[in-house]
Amino acid sequence: MFDFLLSDVERRVRDEVRAFVRDRVPPKLLKDMDADRIRYPREYVETLGAENLLGLRFPTAVGGRGLSWVAEMAALEEVGVLGSSLGCAFAMPSIVGEALNLYGTPDQKERYLRPLLAGRLVAAEALTEPRGGSDFFGATTTARRDGDSFVLNGAKRFVVGAEGADVFLVYAKTDPEAKPQKSLSVFLVERAFGVEVLHVYGLLGTRGGGTGRIVFRDVRVPAANLVGPLHAGGDIFNRMMVPERMTSAGGALGAARAALEVATRYSNRRKAFGKLIREFEAVSFKIADSITLLDSARALAYVAARQIDAGLDARRLVSETKKTATEAAWTIVNHAMQVLGGIGYTDVYPIERLLRDVRLMMIWTGSNEIMNLLIQHEYYREVLERAPEVRDVEQDANAEAAAEKVYE
Repeated sequence: MFDFLLSDVERRVRDEVRAFVRDRVPPKLLKDMDADRIRYPREYVETLGAENLLGLRFPTAVGGRGLSWVAEMAALEEVGVLGSSLGCAFAMPSIVGEALNLYGTPDQKERYLRPLLAGRLVAAEALTEPRGGSDFFGATTTARRDGDSFVLNGAKRFVVGAEGADVFLVYAKTDPEAKPQKSLSVFLVERAFGVEVLHVYGLLGTRGGGTGRIVFRDVRVPAANLVGPLHAGGDIFNRMMVPERMTSAGGALGAARAALEVATRYSNRRKAFGKLIREFEAVSFKIADSITLLDSARALAYVAARQIDAGLDARRLVSETKKTATEAAWTIVNHAMQVLGGIGYTDVYPIERLLRDVRLMMIWTGSNEIMNLLIQHEYYREVLERAPEVRDVEQDANAEAAAEKVYE
């Protein structure tokens, strides 16, 4: 029903990704990743790159397709049915590529962005530190200038793709005396520079994506690998949160859709008390609630994508989209499990894996509590700073009771 929101080009790329997901990703890959028999799906990434399906919205001059955010969201939903690990592997070139496309030098684009989009290079983003999660600007990893290099010390954790990455996009403190938002810089740090990669996490879900901890012990990074201006890490981080959160939302839509479709088919086959369980309102109303949640989340995602494509300030909508899509996915997958009953709690169906995957989506790329913080802040600013161009409905109440408006 949302096809009318897509252009012919956007529909074609959606269908291309849909066919790839349907025909080129064997169930065995998903099973082996969930069992941690595969730590990182590098061949999958290489195949995506060979099909020119990575970083769809980046310019053709660097290997992308020059498409819209709307096209990327449509593609992300298709990949999202595979779960969060393969969704992350698909999205990471879009996330790391954002910094390179907007702030990278021509040399950095040739050495890193082009091979990243071609699937020949795997990148990961190093944000979170052991001492903090949401307190990003409290980072303690340092980068000290030493001649024509920077020397990095510190550690990052929860790095998705750490096991497979050839290069890391790392935020490090370069001016400890500055305000937190002006104290960080961004670097491209190759694994070969001496990064220690430790796979230390037994994850509830999102397995096989190579999530690990990385450590820097006097790692020397060429000054040419500084991304953007020195101490501009805060500005780059704020821009990077757009692809971080939009890709999370797109993947959540796919996971929710997959679970809903499984539950819908099951309820049209399973019988109890002599009739199909879809004929019981306790079941069919869960399907109805799930459809409504999914359609609402998808509509918001496309509105946010179009606002980004238009070059408008989309900070509030991006945060709303991430929060709404991930929470809708969590509810929808839980509804699906309830519709399937006990068999949904087993690995006979993929619902239990999707539930484990979706739970993380409300935490990563900024927890949904942080999304609430951003949403309310932006809305207060919009309402309180906006010129009185709309009707002041306070005047439609009892004007003689103005003395009752006491604020202190």
